Amino acid sequence: MRLLSRLLVVLVICLVAIALPAAPTQADSEGPSIRLFRSHGMPGTLVTVHGDNFTADERVYIYYDHNGDDEQVAREDTDEHGDFQVTFEVPESYTGEHYVSAYIGTSLQAIDEFTVEPGLTINVEQGIVGTTVTVKGHGFAEEEENIDLLYYLYGEDFEAVVEHIEANDDGSWERSFEIPHSAKGSHEIDAEGDESQDYDVEGVTFEVIPGISIIDQASGSTIEEPSGSPGASITMTGSGFEDDDRYIKILFAGEEAETEPEIIRAGENGNWTASFKVPQMPTGTYSVTAEGERTDKEDINELSFEIGAGLVLSPEEGHVGTNLTVTGRGFAADKNVVIKYESKEKLTRTDGEGSFEVSLLVPKSKHGAHNVTAEVGGKTEATANFTMESDSPPTPTLSSPPDEDRVGFTGRVRPTFEWSEVSDISGVYYSLQIATSANFTATGFADPIVSIPNIVGTNYTLEKTEALPYGTYYWIVQAVDGAENESGWTEARSFRAGLLPLWAFIVIIVAIAAGIGAAIYFFVIRRRIYYY
Repeated sequence: MRLLSRLLVVLVICLVAIALPAAPTQADSEGPSIRLFRSHGMPGTLVTVHGDNFTADERVYIYYDHNGDDEQVAREDTDEHGDFQVTFEVPESYTGEHYVSAYIGTSLQAIDEFTVEPGLTINVEQGIVGTTVTVKGHGFAEEEENIDLLYYLYGEDFEAVVEHIEANDDGSWERSFEIPHSAKGSHEIDAEGDESQDYDVEGVTFEVIPGISIIDQASGSTIEEPSGSPGASITMTGSGFEDDDRYIKILFAGEEAETEPEIIRAGENGNWTASFKVPQMPTGTYSVTAEGERTDKEDINELSFEIGAGLVLSPEEGHVGTNLTVTGRGFAADKNVVIKYESKEKLTRTDGEGSFEVSLLVPKSKHGAHNVTAEVGGKTEATANFTMESDSPPTPTLSSPPDEDRVGFTGRVRPTFEWSEVSDISGVYYSLQIATSANFTATGFADPIVSIPNIVGTNYTLEKTEALPYGTYYWIVQAVDGAENESGWTEARSFRAGLLPLWAFIVIIVAIAAGIGAAIYFFVIRRRIYYY
């Protein structure tokens, strides 16, 4: 039995010895060959070439059939057995079969095939909704048309984010798009064209991560450096949350903020919009983030929000004498603040949260917007606008002197003018104009000889310096309120100053005196001479 075992071992050794020298003889009879590790894929694929049975210690050149033209892609020296291994990157080339050739000098030694398949690459693989992604297409058909770039929102539902793309001679193309609203997680990006089906294309994936943005309500654009004062309403959008996520909270400085709507819920694409009120806090920079029932705040980008000083006016518009309440928020804590409206000032002080409230009566000021400012240490920290009312008062009615009346006997008269009273919420005063003609302009008479503004009351008597010589005059009145709103001018009335000119009156007096003197001479003096 032991002898039989030994004979079997000797037989096996003999068979192995016979087989060993036979292998190289068979290889030598086959000649040089190459094998590709990865024989198919899109351009950019790394392919390793294994070469066997080449001449020992020779330089081998690897060429790639680049759309009909051979392109050298690698070179390597064989070892002492005539073997080598080298790796190259598949150049941009259109879909289909391409030859990989091995040369020594100008002599073709071996050949194999690489099959180009269409595929995509992207420049960024994760980000929030709105991230700009550049997609490159490789290995499509030569000058293939009507290629659509597809983004899968969820499940089999996709959106063509770019359409009608045309590949170049190498079957390559490049396009950019913004990631549309889509839920948190991986989303496939694919493409299809006239000759390349989406299942033929090696797609890529983009990882949507949750994000929040603060939006300008007027333009709808994202605010890069958000800021506001306590009490301000801020619009925020969320994207990339879990689909149908609910009980979403906006966190300001780690605390839940007051929101509208009160319950925030994401849609099936992970998107939501809500507004929140900036809480009562002193000026400074605070973190703002969000979280949902299935979306952790640690996964969400954190925003920096700058709380600055702000004023709230109540009311925001009114009249002269309005009791205006000025509320300040977001100021430095425990500081003196000077509130200014036109020339009026009021001193107050902030509390420990940087807030204050103070009231003042609105002084006389022109209709329209007026700045209400808050100064700390002589520096304006916040401004708000108060709108003064712009309603014109009624037009008064002229009373005296009556139209075409005569005033005084001779010139240099000082008549008293009277008109009806009008009322206005901002208070009222009057302007009087007198002219020698009734020519009107937008501001009253074209050439007034007397113009008296700011008359309190409903009558005015001319001063000595304003006395009128003999002649015909016209007069008008206008009401003006404390906000400088003007009524229309009344219709002009005329009056005559004096019965006759002063010179005529003097002539008459002189004539009368002369007549009296003549009479006295004739009837008294002359007769007395006659009798004596």
